Amino acid sequence: MTRTYLDHNATSPLRDEARAAMLAAMDVVGNPSSVHTEGRSAKMLLERARAQVADLVGADVSEIVFTSGATEAAAFALMHGPRSSTAGGVFEVSQIEHDCVSSWGMKTLPVDRMGKVNVGERPWDVALQLANSETGILQTLPVGIGFCDMVQAVGKLPVSFTETHALTACVSAHKLGGPKGVGALIIKAGSHVAALIKGGGQEMGRRSGTENIIGIAGFGAAAEAAGRDVAAGRWEEVAEFRNILENALEAASRTTIFVGKDVARLPNTSCILTPGWKGETQVMQMDLSGFAISAGSACSSGKVKASKVLSAMGYSDGDAASAIRVSLGLETRQDDILRFADAWTARLKKHEMRAA
Repeated sequence: MTRTYLDHNATSPLRDEARAAMLAAMDVVGNPSSVHTEGRSAKMLLERARAQVADLVGADVSEIVFTSGATEAAAFALMHGPRSSTAGGVFEVSQIEHDCVSSWGMKTLPVDRMGKVNVGERPWDVALQLANSETGILQTLPVGIGFCDMVQAVGKLPVSFTETHALTACVSAHKLGGPKGVGALIIKAGSHVAALIKGGGQEMGRRSGTENIIGIAGFGAAAEAAGRDVAAGRWEEVAEFRNILENALEAASRTTIFVGKDVARLPNTSCILTPGWKGETQVMQMDLSGFAISAGSACSSGKVKASKVLSAMGYSDGDAASAIRVSLGLETRQDDILRFADAWTARLKKHEMRAA
């Protein structure tokens, strides 16, 4: 059976450029903290990748601190990052944040039916995502926000950390075709962020320990390639394919809802809610048909829960548990979309017959 991967918001396939950079880095012997020739060679790889990531996210190279991923970067910022004393040292977070952010917040900000968050009067005490991973809905960032989760937007849209005036932000390599297990915290120049790990003083004294040169080299190469794709407008074609998909499914079902369709969202993301047809059932059925997608529900300790994102937006628990997410990539073709629509429609008809 031909497999079609439509779960890019979970992780994207490794780019050829990243694979080549990682293979080359494996042959670099030195420690980037060593002063000899081999060490300087490793340091050059490290700083080249830092520049590549900085260029993609619109930041200065001095603002990039490499981490093991976005989860670590978020914890880094939310535990040690700048905030005002009026918040009692705690960030406010929205009801739709990723768990790696929401687990650190004590106060939650409501979200409206369109998936938009009202930040309030103290943006520097707020942690807010730029794009939601389930719905693709984009937020309008207030000037000077304390922390921004840029993970889903970077590599799909033009992003500038400098223009957001955020104090900190996080990005992840594997969401844009880099390797898993590497990411970065972006810290606005002049902002005080205490060291996450003390020791040898690597990463400008903020995260000690020998850097993951192989993963970081792959991250940098993927970032550079992703920047070229954004500049070339390649994601505009992806958005067209997403719209073709939604039009095909809409023609097959009068009850299906496309969450976020009427607001700005990521070009590749479709959150498809069909009341009464459980999302996890659809995921399994489409997997058997050769398509990898995700449910709008999340698994925690083996228990399936309704999507907190959709619940926060005002959908019932039953509806929130009846959503799937289809997230396209640059290699997705129109034929993939049409085959998915046919397979989904066939499964829908069987579901309706059983429910009748």
